[in-house]
Amino acid sequence: MDLQGKVAVVTGSGRGLGLAYAQALAAAGAAVVVNDIDPEAVHTAVDAITSQGGKAAGVVAAVGDTAAAEHIVETAVREFGRLDVCVTNAGILRDRVLWKMTDDDFDAVVKVHLRGTFTCARAAAVRMREQGTGGRLVLISSPAGQRGNFGQTNYAAAKAGIVAMARTWAMELARAGITVNAVVPVAATEMTKTIPAFAPVIADSERTGAPLPDWLRKDEGLGTVEDVASLITFLASEAAKDVTGQAIGIGGDRLALWAHPKEKSVAFADGGWSADAIGAQWHSGVGADPETYGIPAPQAPEV
Repeated sequence: MDLQGKVAVVTGSGRGLGLAYAQALAAAGAAVVVNDIDPEAVHTAVDAITSQGGKAAGVVAAVGDTAAAEHIVETAVREFGRLDVCVTNAGILRDRVLWKMTDDDFDAVVKVHLRGTFTCARAAAVRMREQGTGGRLVLISSPAGQRGNFGQTNYAAAKAGIVAMARTWAMELARAGITVNAVVPVAATEMTKTIPAFAPVIADSERTGAPLPDWLRKDEGLGTVEDVASLITFLASEAAKDVTGQAIGIGGDRLALWAHPKEKSVAFADGGWSADAIGAQWHSGVGADPETYGIPAPQAPEV
């Protein structure tokens, strides 16, 4: 994948998955704008890229407001002359069950994830349309946004909204040659390391340098952050010029295409449905095979 001459911005790229995305894009030849709220993380990330012969600039800003989004895009144009790829990765967590979640918990997560994706993608799309040479918007979602997850009302809602925006923008930006896709990553990060079934296995791998076991890489689709970054490089490349409006999962050894929501079963009643009529047929008709919900609990194999 040759990204020579391309310019990318990656929000929330001071560490973790975002840093892996930025490094992968730079390794493929793209100039990269690193963004994070931590000045030291930005400085370290830029140094890591440039020390390997890559091109990088840094922006310290909290994603969410329009001013921050426009500053990130303007930095790409000022430093490297254009913008071709925008990866919206910045995010935070404020996990609590519904009855304990505060307004601030909800608003903070939605502002960074959902509003931050909107403002950054909008600023990038404006620039890409002005350039007239197409572009790539890569929006980072989550399995929680596809299936829901206990204690993550705010996060799941924001991540589901991000996939909906990807489908909408894929239509709106098609004539401008701008593709829009959502990535659903799973990787060993500071967050997943706290999951009881994963924690000891990841800790052992980090301590010994041994690869993660097959059951984790294949059955759970969980590997390193570098495993996920390859999809970002692909979506930024010419090889993906006709891939748009998709939700694509990756993690460990697993690459997957998530289905778009669709009607699963349908029934008709002349003149419409009464509540009694719905109740009489639900369990043997439309509702006979209900959908599952929630991320399945990981299961380590018995030794």
